[in-house]
Amino acid sequence: MKIEKDKINKILLAYSGGLDTSVAIKWLQDKYDAEIITYTADLGQKQDWDEVEAKALKTGASKAYIDDIREEFITDYVYPALKVNALYQEKYPLATALARPLIAKRMVEVAKKENVDALAHGCTGKGNDQVRFEVTFKALAPELAILAPLRDWGFTSRDDEIEYAAEHNIDVKATKDSPYSIDQNLWGVSIECGILEDPWAEPPSDAYLWTNDVDDTPDEPKYIEIEFEKGVPTAVDGEKLSPIEIVNKLNAAGSEYGVGRIDMVEDRLVGIKSREIYEAPAGEILITAHKALESLTLDRESKNYKAEMAAKYAELTYYGLWFSPLRDALDAFVDKTQSYVSGTVKVKLYKGNCTLAGRKSDYSLYDHGLATYDESDVFDHESAAGFINLWALPVQVANEKNRK
Repeated sequence: MKIEKDKINKILLAYSGGLDTSVAIKWLQDKYDAEIITYTADLGQKQDWDEVEAKALKTGASKAYIDDIREEFITDYVYPALKVNALYQEKYPLATALARPLIAKRMVEVAKKENVDALAHGCTGKGNDQVRFEVTFKALAPELAILAPLRDWGFTSRDDEIEYAAEHNIDVKATKDSPYSIDQNLWGVSIECGILEDPWAEPPSDAYLWTNDVDDTPDEPKYIEIEFEKGVPTAVDGEKLSPIEIVNKLNAAGSEYGVGRIDMVEDRLVGIKSREIYEAPAGEILITAHKALESLTLDRESKNYKAEMAAKYAELTYYGLWFSPLRDALDAFVDKTQSYVSGTVKVKLYKGNCTLAGRKSDYSLYDHGLATYDESDVFDHESAAGFINLWALPVQVANEKNRK
């Protein structure tokens, strides 16, 4: 979409309070001679929200939205992904990828309320988040212009930005920041840059924000019981909790025991490989528990097919296609499979591991009489020979023909 500068009078900027988006306020004002409104999402990250708002206004924003969307994030984004057991490339629980479409959706809602002309974000041209924001913007508000200052402004280094900030009296933190780039929300932390850009280097302890090193975890295991209703967790250790409380409680327990650390080289949407480390204690615990309950309550074909489509669901989410017809259709399928995924799962946390300790459900398909090898066995062993004859028939015929 070609952007005509004289038609952009009001811009809504996704604002974190960091260097990039603080500089972006002033840069956008100067380039477009426009009013800037900032939008900041509270997804459970530890920040002083009054300070973030004050900084945005001091830097030049006419209005600063601080939006608590934690409940919606867990209920409408995290839990649907949990019901799928969605892991990008079999490892990443998608914490950042799940947050971006929600932030973009809420920005569209604010944009319409404020009658803005353009939406802006602080993503670089190398990452995934630019795609996630802009695809969602285009899906929900194609009439609005999209601005990406970090792709356009021409600064070649962080030092250039710091110099620009100093020239324009923009308040930024000390020039020597953490070497890591970090994004966090209730569902997890993503960490990159610094020494982590060397795939051979072991992540140093200071790279992790939440989880204890294994050597610093308790010497006694911790058992946790999680109750599910239709694929959604509802209680921990017999106590009914809200979605936010459940995730926070499991994050705390998992972090204490060093659970949820992920080190992976992943394929970014833009085509490059990137080494990332993640922390997702609640994600690892809940996905482990949910898979265990499904193994008890889902029929074989549904469980196997669902496992196949989980990779596609994770890919759609990672690629920024949350508001796509396919993702919507997959949710309908998954919700149907979760009709009887209710029960209780017991997990064991110990020395960086989350392992299954037990599961039970009123909808269990496990039949002791069929499974046992003791005297209560009711399985018809005589039928096995005929079954095997028919099952083997295609292979038998093919091999006989090949031998001839």
